[in-house]
This record gives sequence, structure tokens and C-alpha cells, in this order.
Amino acid sequence: MFETGRRAGILLAGLALALTACSSHGGKKAQESANDTGAGKANTPRMKIAMVTHQPPGDTFWDIVRKGAEAAAAKDNVQLVYSNDPDGDKQATLVQNAIDSKVDGIAVTLSHPDAMAGTVKKASGGGIPVVVLNAGMDDWQKVGALEFFGSDESLAGESAGKRLSTEGAKHVLCVLHEQGSVSLEARCGGLAKTFSGKTDKVYVQGTNMPSVRSTIAAKLKQDKSIDRVVALGAPFALTALQSVKDAGSPAKVAAFDMNPAMVKAVQDGTVEWAVDQQPYLQGYLAVDSLWLYKTNGNVLGGGQATPTGPYFVDKNNVAAVAQYASRGTR
Repeated sequence: MFETGRRAGILLAGLALALTACSSHGGKKAQESANDTGAGKANTPRMKIAMVTHQPPGDTFWDIVRKGAEAAAAKDNVQLVYSNDPDGDKQATLVQNAIDSKVDGIAVTLSHPDAMAGTVKKASGGGIPVVVLNAGMDDWQKVGALEFFGSDESLAGESAGKRLSTEGAKHVLCVLHEQGSVSLEARCGGLAKTFSGKTDKVYVQGTNMPSVRSTIAAKLKQDKSIDRVVALGAPFALTALQSVKDAGSPAKVAAFDMNPAMVKAVQDGTVEWAVDQQPYLQGYLAVDSLWLYKTNGNVLGGGQATPTGPYFVDKNNVAAVAQYASRGTR
């Protein structure tokens, strides 16, 4: 099993969970959370938090992020307002809508920071606390955010490249499903940096799975030397399996990110491994950290990002992950 991360970040994430547990109101009946465990509900005043992500239609990764956010909101007596758009300019409009509705805090992804920066700065500079999750590790401080929760995507890519080299891969095809995404580019860039063989990139239209399937298959037919396909999202890795069959290619498939179907694919060996960034934790910590800040002035990370990954899931540890995936939390 390959596992990387920063010990300090993990300790900070653990501290967040411990603090929220201690702050729960012990005299109230435990409320059932999204992962079917009991958690006391805070007796702090009701607040409204907006979460604005770049979730595209049909990407189940974001269901897990949202489930974590909803669990924290239920515990913290928070009204969670979730909205999403994969287009950076439209996502910025959603942030402006949150500002206009006078929310108490904003959790946002910065997949397209150039399009988002001005509006997010407007929120943070106008007295609305902002945290960034999932995407924007290099930009969260520039927009005035308090904290960042997510994976170091360059590190994740570098870890994947090292692993592929150790496994004896020679030619990797890195599949990017959202052109212009800083996170996806960082993954492929990190992989190419540490991989000892040849790396190619292919851009696919992530919202059109038949097109994704045919584009990957065409690339595999064109170059028979490709022996690994690395998809940067679970649904696209599962589609890549079909592309491999269509092309009659011997290439093996690996992935970034998890969902229940990906866990099953790792279990049955059709996908070699997946790099998990623990999206449930990202959603949970984003909401919970804003509650901690508003109720107790707490700021996590000491000015540094709090990493939630990368964490490799393979045949050696997938059984432990599967029990949580069945709940929709991994």
C-alpha cells in the first residue's frame, strides 16, 4: 500500500473532528447523521452557510462531498445552501448570489481561480468568512480565504507517477475530463514529473460519456504502446475500461477519486488502484470549520493547507474502505 500525506495536516483534521465533538450539546438526543452514526446537535444560534462548487452534471464524486457537508451542517445547526456550476464565470455568479443573500459563511472550490478570484475576494473582504475546499491549493490565500481543505494535486500526481514506475509501466495516457481545471492539470503534471516512462495527455468532454469512451478508444487504437490509462475521476476510469475493450488494448486502468462503483472495481481487480482525496472529509471540514470560526474564532492549519489526501486504495486495503463506501461516504 502506498500512502502519502502530511502528518501535521492529518493531526489538524483530527483536531477539527475532536473540537466539534466536544462542542456538541450533550443534553439533546443524538441526531442520526449521513453516515448512520449518532452526533449531538449544537445549541448555537442558527447560521446559513453557502457551499459553491464546480460540480458537473452526473459526477458522483460531489455527492460524497455534499454528504459530508450535510452531516456537519446537521450537527452544527447550520442551514446549508448548496449550488454548483462547472463554468468558472457562472460559479462566480453563484458566489455573488450567496453574498447578496447575506450568508454567514461561504465554502467554495477554485477550479478556475482566474474567473473566481474577484467575487471571492469581495466576499472575504466584505466580512463574510470564506474557506476553500477541493480545488485551489495554490490560490486560496490570494482570495483572502481562512483555510483550505483538500489534496495536494501535484503531490498526488507525483505519487501516482512513482507508483507507476515501480509497477513497470512504460507509457501512460492521462485522461483530463475538464479542460482548464488547475487541479486536473496538476495531477497530470505531477505524474509526468516523476514517471520514468512516456506520458501523453488526452482531453475529453466530461459531460458526454459516449464521447469520453470513443476518444480514449481512438487514442489506444492509434498508439498500441500505451500500457496504462490513468483517469482523473472515478466515472471516467470506469468508462475507460470500456474504451480498453473497444480498442482491444492490453492497457490497465488506474484512477483518481472514489465512488462506490470504483471501490467495487478495485475489489474485483478491473481497476488497479485509485487515489482517494477523501471528499467526505473535505465537505465536512469546510462547513465545520466555518462554524468553529463563527462560534469560537478557531482557524485550522496555521496558515497552511490542511491535506485530506492523497491516499492510495488498492487490493490490500479496499476491504476496509468498502464498508464506508456502502454508506456513500467514501
